[in-house]
Amino acid sequence: MAELVFFSGTMDCGKSTLALQMDYNHSARGRGGILFSRNDRAGDSMISSRLGLRTPAVEVTDSTDFWDEVTDRRRAGAAVDYLICDEAQFYSADQVEQLARVVDELCVDVFAFGITSDFRTRLFPGSARLIELADRMEVLQVRALCWCGRRATHNARTVNGVMVVEGDQVVVGDVGKHAPAAGTVDSAAAAPAEEPLFAAEAVAPVVGYETLCRRHYMRRVTAHKAETIDGQMPGSATDLDVCAVHPRTL
Repeated sequence: MAELVFFSGTMDCGKSTLALQMDYNHSARGRGGILFSRNDRAGDSMISSRLGLRTPAVEVTDSTDFWDEVTDRRRAGAAVDYLICDEAQFYSADQVEQLARVVDELCVDVFAFGITSDFRTRLFPGSARLIELADRMEVLQVRALCWCGRRATHNARTVNGVMVVEGDQVVVGDVGKHAPAAGTVDSAAAAPAEEPLFAAEAVAPVVGYETLCRRHYMRRVTAHKAETIDGQMPGSATDLDVCAVHPRTL
């Protein structure tokens, strides 16, 4: 029996690596598959892993219809036994329903990979529908870690090194690419000697992502902020409650 399986986890826990491994395992046994992705860090039409692996894939857009993708290929004589769907959190609820129909009516296995919640701890529409419809969910066993060493459970977004909890749900970035926070020694050293003459010359904000444990997500303590706190009060970064916003505002 074909299945719709949702593999979930935080960023940096190996979802894309597993997606590519599963494609290899199934194709090595003579099964035909299609790889899909959306908003991959390496660009369009690609599934890439932070370990350096990358494979071409079909880019999912708002107009993608998975039923048509499978039936058109089968009419052309291609074998389609499974789908690898990476970055599935970015799919629409309707597209997830299409995937469920592909499983039920065409007997095609669908292996979807994605994070469940965004930087605001809100479910992505695609992930929410996958949770509702999937035959089973599997949480990846490779644990991403917070800077403190605890298991990371939340995805945090930083803008110029400062954690934010407001903004567009989808802004492509990568784990570990953070600019120093404004006002720090590093940012001051990196700042140009003169202000840009035109707005177009202004440096664009640097958007990055970081995986945090719930404790430090709620307290807004990123790795950069922890270093700052520890520099001011050694040993206090893991214990000091520095949250400037009450958790209920999340």
